[in-house]
Amino acid sequence: MQELLRIAPVIDDLGRLFRDAGHELYLVGGSVRDALLGKLGHDLDFTTSASPDQTHALLKKFTPSTWDIGRDFGTIGAMKKADGQEWLIEITTFRADIYRSESRKPEVNFGTEIDGDLVRRDFTINAMAINVATRQFVDPYGGLEDLADGLIRTPGTPENSFSDDPLRMMRAARFSARLGFTVAPEVVQAMKDMAERISIVSSERIQTELTGLLLTDEPREGIDLLVRTGVAEIILPELPALQLEVDEHAHHKDVYQHSLTVLDQAIELEKARGHEPDIVNRLAALLHDIGKPPTRRFEGSKVTFHHHDVVGAKMATKRLKALNYPGAVVKSVAKLIDLHLRFHGYADGEWSDSAVRRYVRDAGDELERLHILTRADCTTRNVRKATKLRRAYEELEWRIDELAQQEELQSLRPHLDGTQIMEILGIKPGREVGEAYTFLLEHRTEHGPIEHDAAVELLKSWWAERNPA
Repeated sequence: MQELLRIAPVIDDLGRLFRDAGHELYLVGGSVRDALLGKLGHDLDFTTSASPDQTHALLKKFTPSTWDIGRDFGTIGAMKKADGQEWLIEITTFRADIYRSESRKPEVNFGTEIDGDLVRRDFTINAMAINVATRQFVDPYGGLEDLADGLIRTPGTPENSFSDDPLRMMRAARFSARLGFTVAPEVVQAMKDMAERISIVSSERIQTELTGLLLTDEPREGIDLLVRTGVAEIILPELPALQLEVDEHAHHKDVYQHSLTVLDQAIELEKARGHEPDIVNRLAALLHDIGKPPTRRFEGSKVTFHHHDVVGAKMATKRLKALNYPGAVVKSVAKLIDLHLRFHGYADGEWSDSAVRRYVRDAGDELERLHILTRADCTTRNVRKATKLRRAYEELEWRIDELAQQEELQSLRPHLDGTQIMEILGIKPGREVGEAYTFLLEHRTEHGPIEHDAAVELLKSWWAERNPA
């Protein structure tokens, strides 16, 4: 009731408007769930008996800021300012959508009553409504009890629910992770039985749901649910493939559980370093070892995963493109996976200035994310080894900061730019300019900055060796 009183300036006026026009209006779904949890934000979801056209006409009387981009799905949006707050409002006509077996998009059908709308919703905790005009609480499927019990359950049978919209199998995982709730046994079983049906859902919708899961505070249980039920085998097969059988001599750790732990630790580091939830960090942490299964080899008493960083980067690129992730996300994740072993090449020795410069240069804009991934990748239970690795990386970060103050490491560039190279050597744009630029950048990385005149002489000397008289 406290939450409803807080939003009264919005729902009272809106309720009267729809009631006077002869229509029912309900606060519904996540808005009711979050109100009951005391977490209602400024995004309000409603459902109504009015058609989309009628809803749009009524909202125009309520606020000048309306949009109908979701009209085909029965949704009209608006923004209302009240008591110094901005409220984002979405009102959807009673729905009764279903998927046809051969379709990748839901078939939109409008309903006529609230119970019919609620039974078509994904879970009981999202199938509660409040009549805005009368304040009547509508809960025909026991959502309030499930909310109190921390249970993810479907309003009807899970088989019917997942048949209507297979993406709900992924939503079960997301809500489980986000709320810390248990998924009902019959829902888990239906996910196992119907996992293949997720293949009819578009990659864009799958990507949105996967991102939502990964950006929760504790996604591990939700991800594991997708793997245990076989849903991950369809949407992200590289993940269950990490469940490599550990031989009797325990030649390697459980790569799948290791990857989940790296994800946990990356999230902790994100928070500790003051960062917002970052899908690039989390995808890189989850997928950093996907190159291990195809590169596993037994060499005597040892098992190796040579070049799994390079292979994994290529695999991640292919999978994330298939899931329609933005190009910048794909590129960043692949780069982090490709570089995630770089630190271990130096962990046992002193970091020379040139090694530090090369590390920073190769990481580029992903340096902070690489710090997080590399630190998170230490999951050993050997306290002595873990302490040694942590100290080694702390030393590296200290060395980076120290050199950065001296040399502007973040903007590492060669001694001379392309224009200067062409002017000094008297050449035109072409391959040779690029080769000269690469030579000077490598020299800068290896030896640090030098004076302009010395750089000119260095370039001329390199050119003379390439082009003897």
